[in-house]
Amino acid sequence: MSERQIAQKSPYAVEVVEGKTYWWCTCGRSAKQPFCDGAHKTTSLSPLQWTAEASKTVYLCGCKATAREPFCDGAHNKL
Repeated sequence: MSERQIAQKSPYAVEVVEGKTYWWCTCGRSAKQPFCDGAHKTTSLSPLQWTAEASKTVYLCGCKATAREPFCDGAHNKL
């Protein structure tokens, strides 16, 4: 079981802190969306590690179909 699941068909607005490292859920199974809680361990997927470049609001993908991981690119509008 390694298919991504849609967590929600809209982005998550998240306040991030410059220089802080985050782990974005790629599998869609995390109960702590949009971040990883280890639920991927039953899959072949792994979370995406990224570091915030600035303190600001970012829009993280909820559908897990973005081409700009971890950021929303509007792919949810085509699902």
